[in-house]
Amino acid sequence: ADGVLASPMHGRLIALFVKNGEQVVRGQRLAVIEAMKMEHALLAPQAGEVSELNLQVGAQVAEGARLMLVG
Repeated sequence: ADGVLASPMHGRLIALFVKNGEQVVRGQRLAVIEAMKMEHALLAPQAGEVSELNLQVGAQVAEGARLMLVG
């Protein structure tokens, strides 16, 4: 409800489909994290503008890490 998109697991960011300032709709695929050969799509929790995005493909992310804000 607050628009924060956090990593659901430790892993590596293998795809990023948005950039800061981009408008998205609820449920839109924003990124993909890979962990133990399994991929997990990250979806927009609500419609809005992407902000606070400071990730690059290939980056390691920790479980619970704040990845971006959609608001």
